[in-house]
Amino acid sequence: MTDARTEILRRIRAAAVPPAVAPPRHYLRHAPGLDETDRPAVLALFAERLSEYGATVLRADTAAAAASVASVVARALEDARSVVALAGLPDEWTAGWSGEVLVDLPPLDTAQLDAADAVLTACTAAVAESGTLILDGGPGQGRRAATLLPDLHVCVVRASQVHSALPGALAVLDPGRPLTFVSGPSATADIEMIRVKGVHGPRRLAVVLLP
Repeated sequence: MTDARTEILRRIRAAAVPPAVAPPRHYLRHAPGLDETDRPAVLALFAERLSEYGATVLRADTAAAAASVASVVARALEDARSVVALAGLPDEWTAGWSGEVLVDLPPLDTAQLDAADAVLTACTAAVAESGTLILDGGPGQGRRAATLLPDLHVCVVRASQVHSALPGALAVLDPGRPLTFVSGPSATADIEMIRVKGVHGPRRLAVVLLP
């Protein structure tokens, strides 16, 4: 047995192995048919994709950004009584809302997170082509448990964070961070091909898009 193994390995090592083919580097780095510098078009595609998933998209007014963010966040939370605001979020984002704000610092336990109606986060980047939000656990993004248990996820996205396609977003991400990709509300059709929302995350998603 040992001699046979040795002979097999000898033949493998002696075999001519062609050099590895270099991976292509000329692949499309932006959404097809879309100019990355055409920001209105990129943001319009982002909003369109989110809507297709069943998410709600709300835009802040460029004329009064600070007041507008609070107002739009309040609209996104209008049917919620409590929201988990992750550490690092600006206090003014919830200034226009009258419900209970729970800060996840020190970390809330599972029962508290599950009892909260909503969670409010920022993001690290977003992808227009797929309507995807990317969180990396940084300021205002927190830990995964806080973004998975509440029924509603409200995410504030700055226009500058939206890339037309995934390659652009990957360029700004730190692979050492705990990355979470969110494309629409949580849903599955694994059981008898019936679409069910909220199986492994928030049942509803609202995106507040800042200028």
